[in-house]
Amino acid sequence: MVKKRRWIRGEKIGPAFWTIASLFSMLVNIVLIAVLLSIGQQLFTLKKVVEQDVLGGLYENFLLMDEAHIRTTIPVATEVPAKFDLPLKTNTTVTLVEDTLLTNATIYDLNAGGVLTINRASTNIILPAGTRLPITLDLMVPVDQTIPVQLNVDVDIPLNQTELHRPFVGLREVVDPYYTYLHLMPDSWQDVLCGPDASEICTQLIR
Repeated sequence: MVKKRRWIRGEKIGPAFWTIASLFSMLVNIVLIAVLLSIGQQLFTLKKVVEQDVLGGLYENFLLMDEAHIRTTIPVATEVPAKFDLPLKTNTTVTLVEDTLLTNATIYDLNAGGVLTINRASTNIILPAGTRLPITLDLMVPVDQTIPVQLNVDVDIPLNQTELHRPFVGLREVVDPYYTYLHLMPDSWQDVLCGPDASEICTQLIR
């Protein structure tokens, strides 16, 4: 007795195929969405690191370097030549340290108690040691000396007033466009889906 073959009707194969295909497509889409969400989260993390730690750090440090000062103390030890004429004009009193002979001195109107009167007489006079004589000094004193100089010089150099200012500004201008571009990009899926002015409902649904 010959068994009859069972044939699957076409109208039954079609719906089953489409059902399986739909389920497979949904599964693939779910997997792709999960992968995209995971990759997106990694990209957001990478964006944050590059923006804040790399570009932001470079920009901030270039700014701080431009505003920095070089402060130090420099010891100076040298000799300064001093060669000039020093004018000296003053009144002073000198004291003789020994007896001093004055030759051909002229005596005017010397009256020795009414016994002896001398007028315009030339003689030699000895001034004893210790005699104080008021004099006027008016002369040029030549000075030719070397003056030793030892001192500590405090130095405060603002870098933004040196030739380093231009390179620091140039480095900031190189980094700034990339830093600004990353700063304007969204930081999370919430920023992507809800936008910058997200409503409270959207922020509660998407975290």
